[in-house]
Amino acid sequence: MQNKTNRPSGMFGFTLVWIGQIVSVLATSMSTFALSIWVFEKTSSATALGLVQVFFITPFLLITPIAGVMVDRHNRKLMMMVSDLAAGLATIAILILQAFGVLEVWHLYAAAILQGLGNAFQWPAFSATISTMLPKEQYGRANGMMSLVQMGPGVVAPMMAGALLPLIGLTGILSLDVITFILAILVLLFVHVPQPPGSEEGAQAQGHILKEAAFGFLYIFARPSLLGLQLVFFFGNLCMGIAFTAISPMVLLRTGNDSVSLGAVLSAGAVGGVVGGVVMSLWGGFKRRVHGVLAGWIISSVFFSLVGVGTWLPFWVVMSALSSLPGPLIDGSNQAIWQSKVPPDLQGRVFSARMLIAWFTNPISPLIAGLTGDYLLEPAMRVSSGILPSIFGWLTAPGPGAGMGLLIFLSCFGGVIAGVAGYLNPYTRNAETILPDHDATEKLSTTEVTKLTEENI
Repeated sequence: MQNKTNRPSGMFGFTLVWIGQIVSVLATSMSTFALSIWVFEKTSSATALGLVQVFFITPFLLITPIAGVMVDRHNRKLMMMVSDLAAGLATIAILILQAFGVLEVWHLYAAAILQGLGNAFQWPAFSATISTMLPKEQYGRANGMMSLVQMGPGVVAPMMAGALLPLIGLTGILSLDVITFILAILVLLFVHVPQPPGSEEGAQAQGHILKEAAFGFLYIFARPSLLGLQLVFFFGNLCMGIAFTAISPMVLLRTGNDSVSLGAVLSAGAVGGVVGGVVMSLWGGFKRRVHGVLAGWIISSVFFSLVGVGTWLPFWVVMSALSSLPGPLIDGSNQAIWQSKVPPDLQGRVFSARMLIAWFTNPISPLIAGLTGDYLLEPAMRVSSGILPSIFGWLTAPGPGAGMGLLIFLSCFGGVIAGVAGYLNPYTRNAETILPDHDATEKLSTTEVTKLTEENI
C-alpha cells in the first residue's frame, strides 16, 4: 500500500476524497429536496414521491451482488467514478429537461433507475478503499467520517435548499449538483488509491460472474462470527425500522398534527447522528470494536424506546438526539471489524452481500409498523379500558398516538435483545479474536486458525 506516486494518499488522500464526496452528497440532497417539492406541487400525490424511491431501490438491490464483483475485479477508484458519473448524467438530463420546460414526473423515475444502478457501486467501493488507503488503526476514524457523509447533508440540505430555491430556482440547484459531481470526479482523479493485493481466498473465489456474486454470501455464512454480527444488524435494523416508521404518526397524533413538532424531533435525531459522527471521527471508537457495535445497539435502542413512552416535546427531542448519537459508533466499529477481517480483494463482494442483507429489512419494517400500529395497537390504546391498556397503561398514557408509542417501545426492546444476544453468543462477542486480521491470515495454517477459534468460544 505504499504510495509510489506523487499523488496524495493515506489519510490526507482519503480526506480529500471524503471532502469531494460530502460536498457532492450535500448538493444531491438539496436537489432531492427541491425535486420533491416540485413533484408534490405538480401531482399533490405522496404516491408519486414514493415511486421515485421505488425506482431507485429496486435496481439498486438487483445489481448490488454484481456491483460487488465489479468492484473486486476492476480499479476501485474507477468504480467510484462510475457511480458519480451515473448520478451526474441523470442530474444533467433532469437539468436540461427542466431548463427547456419539458420536465415530467416520469423523467424522474427514469433518472432514479440510473442513480440506483450507479449507487450500487459507491458504498462497497468506498468502504473497500479504506482498507487499501489507510492502516487498520485508522479504520474507526475513517468510518466515522463516512457516517458524516451519510448523516450530515440530511441536517443542512433542506435548510440550504429552502433558502436557495427562491433565489436560483430548481435549475440553479440542479446546476450546483452537476458542478459538485464534476468536483468529486476530479478529486478522485487527483488522489492515489492503491489496488488491493491478491489473496489465496480471492484466487479461490474467481470464476464466472454469478459464482463470484454468490461468493460474498457464502463467505459470510461460512464464518459464524461474521454471520453473528450480520444477524445483530439484521434484527436491529428490522426493529429500529419499525420504530422509526411509527415515530411520525405518534408525534402527529400526540400533538394534533403539529408538523413543527415532528420536524423538531426528526431534526434532533439528525443532529445527534452528526455529533456522533464528529466524535467517532476524532476518537475512533473502543479498542475492542465489538463493544461499539453491541453496546451501541443496546444504548441506542433504550433511548429510542423512551421516545415512545414520552408525551412532552422537549423529552422527545432529547431522547431522539441521544438515540442517534451512538449510530456512527455502531456503524464505524462494525465497518472496522469487517475491513480488518475480510481480505481487501474480496471486500467488494462481501460488503455488497452485507448491504443487500441489511437493506432487505427496508420494505419489511414499514409494512409491519403500518399493519400493527393502524389495526391493532392504536385502536386498542385509544381508550383506557381493555387488555392492552390494563397491561401497558402505566407505560404510555392511553389516547391518540399511544398505540404508536407502544409500538416504538416494544420494537426498540427487540433492538436491545439483538445487542444482548450478540454478547451472549461467543462467536459474535469474540469475533475480533476468533477471526485473524486479513494481513495475518497468510501466516496462519488451517490448524492454527482452528485452534484460535476453539480457544475463544
